[in-house]
Amino acid sequence: MARKNGKDGKGSQAEKARETKSQAAPVGDHPPSSARWARAADAGAGTAPSLSPHLHPVLPPAAPGIVTVAPDQRFSLASVDPNATGGLDKAEAKAALEAQRERIKALQEKLYAERRRSLLVVFQAIDTGGKDGTIRSVLEGVNPQGCRVWSFKVPSAEELDQDFLWRYHARAPGRGLIGVFNRSHYEDVLVVRVKGLVPEETWRERYGLINDFERLLTLSGTVILKFFLHISKDEQKARLEARLADPTKHWKFDPADLVERESWNAYQSAFDDALCRCSTPYAPWHVVPANRKWARNLMVARTIADTLEAMDPHFPEPRPGLDKIKVPD
Repeated sequence: MARKNGKDGKGSQAEKARETKSQAAPVGDHPPSSARWARAADAGAGTAPSLSPHLHPVLPPAAPGIVTVAPDQRFSLASVDPNATGGLDKAEAKAALEAQRERIKALQEKLYAERRRSLLVVFQAIDTGGKDGTIRSVLEGVNPQGCRVWSFKVPSAEELDQDFLWRYHARAPGRGLIGVFNRSHYEDVLVVRVKGLVPEETWRERYGLINDFERLLTLSGTVILKFFLHISKDEQKARLEARLADPTKHWKFDPADLVERESWNAYQSAFDDALCRCSTPYAPWHVVPANRKWARNLMVARTIADTLEAMDPHFPEPRPGLDKIKVPD
């Protein structure tokens, strides 16, 4: 029969008390991490939307000329004219672009001050599609404190050791910010697919994971705008030739672009699948006719401005008593 003392039984009451006290006491003067987490949650209370499964932003329609891909329907880039201009001429578009930039700047300031939500703008295109030029033109004058642009190149060794969404999630915009992805998480169902870098069952699974990722961002208060800049094969040829002809553009020319051009049809098929499989009510794909740079820039700028306006950011309420404060001499 076992003895019910400290060694052979369930332990003495004194030992149990010491053990319980040891488990409950914080180390040194530092409270347990759960307490710090609770304080952080309390400090942010009321500053971010609830994670409600029914919380989706009401997105305005894209600017005239843009084709928005309908969710759950087949889509082909061949159905979109890359020369479309949205009904404007070049002079009108350039004048209108400045007005849209001013709208973006004013609304971005309110978004930054409010610090409740964020905007993620995703750009995808084939090589020479105009991602850099669009970002530079549309966001000209935006306060860099409230805007982050990320260009995703070939993943590093550290990034390859993580799940495929890790490097994108780490750079999603925080509250109050506009984040811009120059290429994005869609590379992992585009270049990875065309080059055969992973098995087909792997990249096919990623469509659903991308939709889940974007839904998480949306429910966390991030509005997502996705633009595919659509150019023709002839336009790509002309842009590559222009880079070769201009010594100041030689740095932009990569002979590898010619290799990629040989896979034009494969990339078009990959784009078609990504656009139709990952256009959702909360994060639809917008196809921008991009042969005409002036039309492209206006379409994108107007859509970004309209989306920010629909988000309706406001400056925070001023602190009480400011009207009674006098600045001393």
